[in-house]
Amino acid sequence: MSAIDDLPPLGDVIRRYDLTPKKSLGQNFLLDLNLTARIAKASGPLEGVTVVEVGPGPGGLTRALLALGARKVIAIERDERAIAALAEVSEHYPGRLEVVAGDALEFDPRPMLGLSSVGRISNGEPVTTSPGNAPDGPVRIVANLPYNIATALLVGWLTTDPWPPWYESLTLMFQREVAERIVAKTDAEAYGRLSVLAGWRTQARILFDIAPSAFVPPPKVVSSVVHLVPRTTPAPCDLAALEKVTAAAFGQRRKMLRQSLKSLGVDPTVPLLTAGIDPTARAETISVESFAALARAFVAQGHIKA
Repeated sequence: MSAIDDLPPLGDVIRRYDLTPKKSLGQNFLLDLNLTARIAKASGPLEGVTVVEVGPGPGGLTRALLALGARKVIAIERDERAIAALAEVSEHYPGRLEVVAGDALEFDPRPMLGLSSVGRISNGEPVTTSPGNAPDGPVRIVANLPYNIATALLVGWLTTDPWPPWYESLTLMFQREVAERIVAKTDAEAYGRLSVLAGWRTQARILFDIAPSAFVPPPKVVSSVVHLVPRTTPAPCDLAALEKVTAAAFGQRRKMLRQSLKSLGVDPTVPLLTAGIDPTARAETISVESFAALARAFVAQGHIKA
């Protein structure tokens, strides 16, 4: 018996379904059910909550979410072996686990939640679906993300439209280096495009670290659980313009902005001064709010189309 339910230990599940972790799928299984319960609890009280989970693997986090009271879990999994293993969890929690076989980068859960979706999803493609019945209660994303697609998934969730988004919060595991980039502030070595995007649309913080020894196989790096809460009213600016400006600024981060921003095809001096930014400054010294002001200035002067 496990510590959270009367299902078999995860080690037994892995052996029975031959769930040897695949490097090609970015799989590192977290087998300590005390740790999976800690991640689930970090998202907040789960009673009445619908959770979207990516890469459940043998189901450790899935089981914790359900045992702690999640109304429903929608789990997206590419590995057919894991889908078979998750069937046992579904039987144990009838009507509360829905497993989707597919690639999370291409899957939009909003139609399953009864929500309309207009805008970009993780792969950047525009989508439009018709609304159904609204979800019964809040929706959160909680996942031990596959390392090889973790950043791409996060960017997709951060660039979803309309905003505020369809989810209440994100509680996600990343490599520590990526987690530091997400929460970094100005003048930090890790501060970059991802920091600006995450800081613009969310309040993000690292909750705790998990040692490599907790995983099978052990990764070469420490992992961190990050909690992101969407801002209701981010600083006004066009998303596409912000992405272009930050890409140019951090693409040559050692250079002054008056030089690095020339890659946008115009003299950036006027937009920089309009935004109140010293043209000799470098990208890592510019706050999220100032980047938003700079994006607005480029749009207002017709240098970038909104």
